[in-house]
Amino acid sequence: MTESTLSPPPDIDLLDAYSCAVTQAVAHAAPSVVKIEGDRSRRARFRETERFEPSHSGSGFLFTPDGFILTNSHVVSGMAGLRVQLADGRTLDADLVGNDPDTDLAVVRISDGDTLAALRFGDSRAIRVGQLAIALGNPYGFQCTVTAGVVSALGRSLRARSGRLLDDVIQTDAALNPGNSGGPLVSSAGEVIGVNTAIILPAQGISFAIASNTARYVASRLIRDGRIRRSYIGVAGQNTPLPRAVARQHQLQTESGVQVLSIEPDGPAARTSLTRGDVIVGLDETPIGGIDDLHRLLTEERVRAETLLDVVRDTKRIRIRIVPGERA
Repeated sequence: MTESTLSPPPDIDLLDAYSCAVTQAVAHAAPSVVKIEGDRSRRARFRETERFEPSHSGSGFLFTPDGFILTNSHVVSGMAGLRVQLADGRTLDADLVGNDPDTDLAVVRISDGDTLAALRFGDSRAIRVGQLAIALGNPYGFQCTVTAGVVSALGRSLRARSGRLLDDVIQTDAALNPGNSGGPLVSSAGEVIGVNTAIILPAQGISFAIASNTARYVASRLIRDGRIRRSYIGVAGQNTPLPRAVARQHQLQTESGVQVLSIEPDGPAARTSLTRGDVIVGLDETPIGGIDDLHRLLTEERVRAETLLDVVRDTKRIRIRIVPGERA
C-alpha cells in the first residue's frame, strides 16, 4: 500500500454538505459581527479619560462598509460610552444614530476610515420553513459564537419591550443566549435573514429574530431621521368584547374593539367628540379588534391626515373624524 493511500483526505472531503454550508456562511459573515459594550451604571460620570468598565454587552453587525451597525434597541437603550469590538480585535468608540424600541432595533456607527466588511440583507419573504438558519453573536461575552438550526416558523408575533406587537417575526431553533441579541441570523449564502432578538425561558429551541425586510426598512429610516415616525390619536384603551347583538345589528366584521379608558389632554382625540367608554371598532374602513390592530394602522402616513374612526357608543354606531398627531 502506497504512502499516498495512507494519507488522510483533505478536511473538505470529510465535511458533508451541511457542514460545508455552515462553514462557508460563517466565513462570509463572521468578519462583520461585532460585540457592543456599554455602561449603564456610570452614565453621568463617564469620561474619555476614565477606564471603561462595561456593565452590559450585546451583539450587532456591520451592514454598510462605512461603519453603520445594526443591533437591538434593548442592547443600547439607556447606555452611555458605547464601544464596539470588531472581529479583528480592535475596539472603537460608537455613536447612537437612531433607536426604535417598537421594533427593538437600533443603529450605531463607528468611524474607522477603512472600508469595513459589511453583510448584505436577504429577502425575508423568500425564507421557507425548514431552511438552514445560522446565528452569530457574543453570548455571555464569548466573541463570535456560532449556532445553527432551521427556520421553525414564519409570521410569528412577538411583543416588544415597549409593549407594541412585532409582526412577521422569524422563529428558529438556533440556540441563543444572553449576549446574542442584535447579532445576525444568516442563510446558507451568508445573507442576513433576521436580527436575533429574543428567547423564551425556560423553553429550549425557541428563538426569535426580526425579519430582514423589517430590519432593512427600519435601519434606513433610523439613518435618515434617527427615529421611526408613527401617528397616535391620544387615547388609553383596553380590548373589550362587543355584545353579539350589537355586532350583528351593525354588521361589524369584528366582535371586539378598543374601549376608550381615558383621553389625553390636548391630544388629537380631545379635539373630537370621542368620549370615555366609546369602543373603537374601525379606522378608515378597516376593522379593529383590539389595541394591536389600532397600533398597526397608526402609521407614518396618517400623521396629520384626516382619518375616520368607527365607534360604538352604547348600542349606536357613529363615525368620528380625527387628525392623528405624530408620536414623540
